This record gives sequence, structure tokens and C-alpha cells, in this order.
Amino acid sequence: MNRVTLNNRVILITGASSGIGAALAETLAEKYAGVNLILTSRDREKLETVAAKCRQHNAKVTVIPSDLGNLGQVESLAQKAIALFGRVDILVNNAGYGQMGPVELIPPAAAKEQFAVNFHAPLVLIQKLIPVMRSQGGGKIINVSSLGGLIPFPAAGMYSCSKFALEALSDVLRMELKAFKIQVSVVEPGPVVTDFFRVAWQKILATIPDYNSTPYAPVFENIEAIDRQLDLLGWSAAKTAKAIAKIMVKSNPKPRYILATGGNTLVFMMNKVLPTWVRDEFWQRFYGIHKIQPESQSE
Repeated sequence: MNRVTLNNRVILITGASSGIGAALAETLAEKYAGVNLILTSRDREKLETVAAKCRQHNAKVTVIPSDLGNLGQVESLAQKAIALFGRVDILVNNAGYGQMGPVELIPPAAAKEQFAVNFHAPLVLIQKLIPVMRSQGGGKIINVSSLGGLIPFPAAGMYSCSKFALEALSDVLRMELKAFKIQVSVVEPGPVVTDFFRVAWQKILATIPDYNSTPYAPVFENIEAIDRQLDLLGWSAAKTAKAIAKIMVKSNPKPRYILATGGNTLVFMMNKVLPTWVRDEFWQRFYGIHKIQPESQSE
């Protein structure tokens, strides 16, 4: 079988304090003896909890708390990882969140933060780690995107934009880095049962506190209900993490992997089969866009 071992490899996982990142760290610790895990997120306490679980399986774990919205801290993260181990075999750019809401209502600062975490942080980490991967003779980069990076979702426009950018970055890097034996894959999970929508709702309250007084009020009613709807279809963080772990050991991984029940069919139908107006109508109804009433015009 075309598989490689992860024993004693150095693996850097962002967004590792909860959700997919935490589950991936625990999966790798359990399956691969002596794996070296570098775990990062903003929350040191949660990171230490994850690290303790991983160490129970004799994994070597280094915790480096970092705010990936701060590019200075992103650069420092890469420098610390290199200083500690002299190499990074696999980078998993997992950290990210969703800025929900119609594009009109997203403040520029919130849009900037969305791209800082979901796109610029992975970009800077990759740029800083390419030289060490090149010098060590190869490596793997796995960027965690989303179905939202393949299908644009109304009411999640900034999130989709950031993930579309990450998709393009992954495709470009795959071609540019092939000569250095640095493999680049992007994974596209569908709904995953995590705190994603809880965090997204907190962002809405912080960035659009008067959402109910806008013409888009019906959309926000739908956003509140979507989390419950998607839980019925969503994968667990553990199931998603196990799928990513299987990709990590492939000697020749594919460029992209859709990790969602029926995801390949959904993407094919939406992007290849259905007319644009049908696709638009579907998502408008799913997100409640069709409930928006046009403003009355004065005589």
C-alpha cells in the first residue's frame, strides 16, 4: 500500500484546542508512536488539556499559544517550531471561523479579520515553512477548507470568500512546490458538529448588533436555525479527523478531498449540472434570502 509512517514525524496543527484540530491531535497520538505534535490556538488552557490526552499515548507534544489573527504571532509560531525541531514534516492549517451575515452588513474590520485567520495565517505559515521543508527533502501541507470554498453561500459571503482564496492558494502551491517534493492537499469538510455556529453567532452579535432592524432580519432567523438542521447531517469532529489522518499517511495524496456525506454529489450538481438560477434559488431559500421584502419607494 502507498502509505508512509508518521512515527517520529513533526506535525504542526493550528486550531488544535477544540473541534477537528483537537480530535486530529488525539487521533495521531493514539495511532503513531513517538509522533511530535506542535499544537497552537489562542487558548492555552484548552491546548494543555488536549496535550495531556495526547501524552497519555506517549506522544511528544509542544504547546505554542498563538493568535493567528496577528501575523507577527504567526511568524513567531513558525520560528519557534523550526527552532525546537529543526524541521516540520506536515503542516495542517486547520484554524478558522465563519463570519456570517450579508456582505452589506460586514464591517471592513470584520472582513479583514476573517481573511487574516482563514487565509493570511495559512499563507504566512506556509511561506515560513517552505524553506525548511525544501531543505529536508519534502513535506506535506494540508489546508482545511470547506464546502463553502467550493460553493458560495449567501449570508456566509466573507467565509466563502476566504475559503475560495485558500482553495486557489492550495492549487497554486501544489504546482509550485512539486519539484521540492512538498505535497499540498486541501480538505473540504461539510457540516461538522463543533462550536462553529456558536462562534459564528457570537461574531454576529459583536459585528452586527442591530441585525434585527435591517432588511435582512429574516436571514438571521434562518442562521439561528441552520445549526440545528446541519447537526442532523454533520460528521463528528472525530470522524473528520480520522479522514484527515488517513490522507496524511498517503504517499501520493490527491489534490482535494470532500469530507461530507453526499458532498461530491452536491458539489457536482451545484457547480456542473444545475443552471445558475436554480442553484441561486435553492440557497436563497435555504438561508431565508427569499423572505427579504423590497423596500417601498416613495412617490
